[in-house]
Order: sequence, then structure tokens, then C-alpha cells
Amino acid sequence: MSAPGPHILVTGSTRGIGVAVTQVLASRGVRVVGHGRTAGDAILAEDLSAPGAGARLWESALERLDGRIDVLVNNAGVFEPAPIELPDAEWEAAWDRTLQVNLRAAADLSRLAVRHFLDRPEGGRIVNVASRAAYRGDSPQHWHYAASKAGMVAMTKSIARGYAARGVLAFAVCPGFTMTGMAEDYLASRGGPGLLADIPLGRVADPGEVATAVAFLALEAPASMTGAVLDINGASYVR
Repeated sequence: MSAPGPHILVTGSTRGIGVAVTQVLASRGVRVVGHGRTAGDAILAEDLSAPGAGARLWESALERLDGRIDVLVNNAGVFEPAPIELPDAEWEAAWDRTLQVNLRAAADLSRLAVRHFLDRPEGGRIVNVASRAAYRGDSPQHWHYAASKAGMVAMTKSIARGYAARGVLAFAVCPGFTMTGMAEDYLASRGGPGLLADIPLGRVADPGEVATAVAFLALEAPASMTGAVLDINGASYVR
């Protein structure tokens, strides 16, 4: 990547894994622009549940990063229950929101990133933060979440296969439970210790562990790794 170093856009960077990712990248001298629901220092505001939000975020990030983005990290996501007992309209709305934020917005950003990368001889990288649920599934209240993350993994592999020859690389990480606020609430609601018993490591991941993997894929992973999906789940699901 060209001097003065990579320019990186990280979505969902105001909590949990996203905060850790931006901190790890910043510690390596990378120029990072983050994203959240409200604006702040190096944070662009955009509601990814709204149609067209991905394109607006991309244009804002390009402007903030002087017209060059080298790496896109799709981390933004929602994890909201949708039990089958919901009325039809509420069930459909829950699916629409989860697929829009977790998959469609990531797809819109990835499309713009690929087009941007194809115009440059050095190409670029996409790192998608998916989930163990993409392979293992999730709770009866979270079909839509598992489906969205499985779609993200399939999208990652499609990008990798389609554009590797032109220098566009794509990777994914699939965390299991990670000790973010979202995971803490879920662990408490599911019985905590009983759920932990399903993780051979005996604990959930720390956001910094996921961030280290994301930073490796964003900055260091060899090109031949394109299409790889890294599991970070304490051996609670192995493939």
C-alpha cells in the first residue's frame, strides 16, 4: 500500500469490537475513520438501517480520507430477538432491519470498495466481521442474525474469488461470544455459566483478541489467504 500508510474505514466503531479494532489499528500508525450513530472525533455518523446509508458513509469517508481508502472493515451489526410468536408485521420488520444493517449495508459498502480498489494498481482489502452463527446457527430468537452473518461469509468468499487477480482481497472473522455490552446482556439472559460450559476455553473472547485478528487481515495477511475465514470462539465450534 502506498505511503503514508493505509487509510481504513471501520464501521460500528463506537463500542465493543469496533472500538478495539480502531485502537489496535491506530497503534500501528494507520489512519482510521470510524463510524457510529452519532458523530465524534474521527467518527462519521450514519444510520445503516436506512436505505442508501452505505453509499453516504462511503462518500463521507472518502472525503475525510483525502479520496483514498485502502481497507474497509465491515463491523457494524445488530443482534435483536425475533421470536416466532411475534405478529407477522413485527417479524418481517425485525428481519428487514437485521438484514439491512448486518448484510445489505455491508454489501453496499463492499461494492463501492471493490469499485474503488479496481481503479488502483495496488488494489485493496475488505475484512468482514461475521459470527460463529454463520456456521453453527444461533438461538430460536435469532434466525435472522445467523442468516445475515452466513450471507456475509458467502459474500466475502465471492469477492475473494471474483477479484483476487486484480488485487482485491477479502477476509472474514467469525467471533463467538465476545465480551461486549451486547454479549454481556445475552449471556445474562441465557443463564451465563451454563452457556460458558459450552466453550472449551472456559471464557468468551475479549474484543482485543478479535481486533488483533482483524488488524492482521487488514494489514499483514499474505495475499494467498484471500477468502479465508478465521474462527475466534474458544473451540465452541470447530470446522
